[in-house]
Amino acid sequence: MPRTAHPRPPRPRRLLTAVLAALAAAAATLAGSAPATAAEVNAARNAGYESGLSDWTCSAGSGGTVGSPVHSGSGALRATPTAADNATCSQTVAVRPGSTYTLSAYVQGSYVYLGASGTGSTDVSTWTPSATGWQQLRTTFTTGPETTSVTVYTHGWYGQPAYFADDFSVLGPDGGGGTDPGPQVPDAPGGLTAGAVTPSSVALSWTPVPGATGYTVYRDGTRYAAVSGASATVTGLAAATSYRFQVSATNAAGESARSTQITATTAPSGSGGSPSVPRHAVTGYWQNFDNGATVQKISDVPAAYDIIAVAFADATSTPGAVAFSLDSAGLGGYTVDQFKADIKAKQAAGKSVVLSIGGERGTISVNDAASAAHFADSAYALMQQYGFDGVDIDLENGLDPTYMSQALRSLSQKAGGHLVLTMAPQTLDMQSTSAGYFRTALNVKDILTVVNMQYYNSGSMLGCDGKVYAQGTVDFLTALACIQLEGGLAPSQVGLGLPASPRGAGSGYVAPSVVNAALDCLTQGTSCGSFKPARTYPDLRGAMTWSTNWDAANGNAWSNAVGPHVHGLP
Repeated sequence: MPRTAHPRPPRPRRLLTAVLAALAAAAATLAGSAPATAAEVNAARNAGYESGLSDWTCSAGSGGTVGSPVHSGSGALRATPTAADNATCSQTVAVRPGSTYTLSAYVQGSYVYLGASGTGSTDVSTWTPSATGWQQLRTTFTTGPETTSVTVYTHGWYGQPAYFADDFSVLGPDGGGGTDPGPQVPDAPGGLTAGAVTPSSVALSWTPVPGATGYTVYRDGTRYAAVSGASATVTGLAAATSYRFQVSATNAAGESARSTQITATTAPSGSGGSPSVPRHAVTGYWQNFDNGATVQKISDVPAAYDIIAVAFADATSTPGAVAFSLDSAGLGGYTVDQFKADIKAKQAAGKSVVLSIGGERGTISVNDAASAAHFADSAYALMQQYGFDGVDIDLENGLDPTYMSQALRSLSQKAGGHLVLTMAPQTLDMQSTSAGYFRTALNVKDILTVVNMQYYNSGSMLGCDGKVYAQGTVDFLTALACIQLEGGLAPSQVGLGLPASPRGAGSGYVAPSVVNAALDCLTQGTSCGSFKPARTYPDLRGAMTWSTNWDAANGNAWSNAVGPHVHGLP
């Protein structure tokens, strides 16, 4: 969310076009793979960049090796794109004709790609829009009947910052040139903890293991499920009952030893565990600063708003930790005691008040276990100090899904089952389930209240049908919401985020009637534009606006129109 009314600089058209194309290609090529056999090798040479750039070629002199950051060993690739070069680093590997290979690498950076060309069959690529920590990219390819060599590569994107890559793997049958060993059995996971519990489920999370491609969860010594990420929710449990849990790490070489066992107890029957948020809810951001919009107290926020997100918490000198200070002077002498009392009054009226973390200028970084702990500890302390019901994640400069998920689960464990957890990603953050924000939302789905994506300040984007839709239209709202609704989020976890007035954002404002039309299209299949979803989502949570202050400056036109419509949804 913007702290000022000034628009962001527009994204370059060339970058947007390429992102859209890459998203479509990634959707078509992402695939799993069969477990490796003992005869398989890593066909990539100098796969960990321990020997500098030996065996690798980087375009326009863009690449080099560094000692930090590394995923493992003593070296990693660092390649820097320019306005005219995307920093492609590649090598040609020996392969066996008519064989399937698993291609993977660990990467850091924005718009990092991994791919293979010259396969003699279908060339493949995959990518990540933002990897603030080490993230594994992985896909497969099958060689043609006469193919004996394939070019594998990483690259960034034009004009973007440097990216990093490490632990490259082209795992498959030996084509006669493989020199690096295949993967080793991973270590046992550590840090297994239980998060939110309900009468029938327990949420688990653990520390990711280098080299692992998946994990196996055990309940009371019996295999429960295989998962790809470092978290899982075990369901189908009995109320008020203790269970024992362990987890192991897996990759092509096999399964690790099991983690240290923990015990968790489900909640009593009838204890609920979900926040007291209405089935259909309206969220509004309240500005703790004066940027030309109407200055408000919490008590001034109209009753149409069910969730009030206080914007914003600030970073501290401690990595991951957040702080909040009421701008009493800028808000006309609004005191902390009044602020706390107003929060209690809203809660007594059935509303939730959460602390929004980030914003357009937010620089909070949660990228390791220590910063995740600092985040959870400091956020919970602020909840206790001011009476907040939870937090809103509005980090617009990228996030690490592994450690942010860990931080949110830790916060949930501290706060209990009634934590209100909301998110406000930008449109690009939710175009693919591989994006950090989307992965985070799915990782914490069992404790997540609603994702109110910002349908503004973005330009045209892809809808779930693969077509490009222009910002500021009902189709833009419905076709992009469809990505989340079909990508794993429950309808009750999806809301439409729009500016309250033309001054509330640089672009993307639509009249309240357009918001209402999109809500009707998604929930009832009526009032749609050219895009009509294949099914309806009557449990859609509702809508959000930036901000209650800009709404007030516009005569509360947004909440007066959208609020009753949301609350009147079937």
